[in-house]
Amino acid sequence: MSDLIFPSIEPTLKVAIVGPAAQFMAEYLGLKSTELNESDVAIFLLSAVSGVDEKTKEMWDQARELYIPSLVLVTDLETSETDFEDMAAIGGRLLDPLINPFLVIYEDDGQAAALIDLDSLNLIDYSDGKRIVRDSDPEHKLLVFEFRKEYLDAIEEFGPNSFEAALTFPALPVFVERNIGKYEVLEYLKKLPSRS
Repeated sequence: MSDLIFPSIEPTLKVAIVGPAAQFMAEYLGLKSTELNESDVAIFLLSAVSGVDEKTKEMWDQARELYIPSLVLVTDLETSETDFEDMAAIGGRLLDPLINPFLVIYEDDGQAAALIDLDSLNLIDYSDGKRIVRDSDPEHKLLVFEFRKEYLDAIEEFGPNSFEAALTFPALPVFVERNIGKYEVLEYLKKLPSRS
């Protein structure tokens, strides 16, 4: 499957993108950002370089009060020494506990190459500039065993529609330069109906 074909979301879905790079992320995802209190879903940006600013934390608290389904996108991973899993853990301490539906697989040179879907254990390979989904290798399955257990326990505790109900908050890695994560973000947004 080519990177050029992305999931379509409900055209009337109102998405609030919150964080210092909100305009850039809206353009990258092909979305128009709306005000948080008018949104069906919120995307919060957690930079691997600068973390979360105070305004973003305040908006997070507001989204919790309004029960708005929320995603946390971990960005700037290409230029940071901190990896996705560590940043998701930091985000869980700064905001609320986050769940990780995907983990990042890196090439020998440290470049992100693929994601592992912790639900299906499929490997989503981006190494050739395309999005190719295949079964993960046995060593990958072993590597993600504990992360997968933690993820599945959270889904079991809160239910399969916990994201849509604003009970769980998925953290997703986004590597803009390699187009990793964009498809997965849009897949999450596709789960949501518009409330308008």
